[in-house]
Amino acid sequence: MKNITSLAVAALVGSAVSIGTYRFLEKDRSTGQSVDMLAQLPVQRVNYPLAAPESSINFVEAAKASINGVVHVKTRTMHRGQNQYAHPFYRFFDQGQPQMQPQMGSGSGVIISADGYIMTNNHVINNADEVEVTLNDKRSYLAEVVGADPNTDLAILKIKAEGLSYVPYGNSDQLEVGEWVLAVGNPFNLTSTVTAGIVSAKGRNINILNEEFAIESFIQTDAAVNPGNSGGALVNTKGELVGINTAIASNTGAYTGYSFAVPVNVARKVVNDLMEFGAVQRAFIGVSIRDLDGKLATEKGLKMTEGAYVNGLTDGGAASEAGLREGDIIVAVDGHPVKNVPELQERIGTYRPGDVAQVTVVRNEELKKYEVTLRNRHGDTGIIPKTSEALVQLGATFQPVSMDELRKLGIRNGVKVISVGKGKLMSAGVRDGFIITRVDRKEVGTADDLTNLLERKTGGVLIEGIYPNGLTAYYGFGL
Repeated sequence: MKNITSLAVAALVGSAVSIGTYRFLEKDRSTGQSVDMLAQLPVQRVNYPLAAPESSINFVEAAKASINGVVHVKTRTMHRGQNQYAHPFYRFFDQGQPQMQPQMGSGSGVIISADGYIMTNNHVINNADEVEVTLNDKRSYLAEVVGADPNTDLAILKIKAEGLSYVPYGNSDQLEVGEWVLAVGNPFNLTSTVTAGIVSAKGRNINILNEEFAIESFIQTDAAVNPGNSGGALVNTKGELVGINTAIASNTGAYTGYSFAVPVNVARKVVNDLMEFGAVQRAFIGVSIRDLDGKLATEKGLKMTEGAYVNGLTDGGAASEAGLREGDIIVAVDGHPVKNVPELQERIGTYRPGDVAQVTVVRNEELKKYEVTLRNRHGDTGIIPKTSEALVQLGATFQPVSMDELRKLGIRNGVKVISVGKGKLMSAGVRDGFIITRVDRKEVGTADDLTNLLERKTGGVLIEGIYPNGLTAYYGFGL
């Protein structure tokens, strides 16, 4: 009996152990399956994620910061009608008064100081007889044109007002391609309009300024800009002025995808010059340059395709005296990279004559740096005085006629037109090289003579002269 009882107890204990072990192993296997299943589920970290970069852009605040500093510019220009005179060359004289037909225009402007200075485009106010400025709060003022610079298509207006909201300057050098910007202006007379886009490119030359010393290094954006936006503000997301909207690329005359703005660093320098000297103090480095591209690099056996290639130097000019040579490749100015000719022009355009710029070039695949003292168009470092308003309207540059040329053409006096830009002479049909001998039947021999004859002139003007090939010509226009 004892043996049977012992066997029974042992059997029960064994069964219990077996059952417990089985359950334990079954539980462990179940846990392992659960872990495997969990590992297959999608997981993510549970810390608070950083905000995406675009969530930090606040167009509302940028618009609020700039919209009250952008104005509507309206112009009124009196154009002469088609009353014909008896003789085509004298139809601008005292044989009758032509009918005057007002032509209206409009654009935008940017208030840059609390006391009423406004920046706009030169083409917005060029030749206007009256300029009116309307603020965002609907107040209107007649504006005085303080100065203009056709080479950058910029102009400065002044209204008699105080305590105005203005747009603070930003830094166009710090703009990056892909950065958000706002265009603020008055397209199609729709006042106080704000559009957004990104910087599509920098240093863009679109060959729109027909001037001898034009600086074209535009900021290209895809912010919607239309007729009426000219002279308005391009601002960054801080509401800072980074450019002046100037042009669009379009086959229709309306926005089709790209717009262009003058960089504010160039505009700021032009404004300061006009306000301080009455004329822009243009600095020159004394080189003829061309873009370095693949074709030129192959032709010259060069290993790089970016920079401004020095094609020639002005004898005794700033670059020549500093040590630059023909064939050098300008790649930086004061540490700022230069990838093409527009970027070099933009960079030099921020200096005045007499300023010293460190120019970095590549020569024989080596970097070299030169200290270049920049000069004015006359080859020195002096301040250029303001050109008379009469000569500004003519839109040309002049020089005395040499004695040899006077003898060859059989004339006693004259002043030679060197370069015809946008202005009265171009509109009348005058070409480069024309020698003006008489204005309103009075002899002229210098640019000062032109100034004295035209300064207080209103109405029709008759210019007589001769071209270097001996062809005489007459041109008439109104002032």
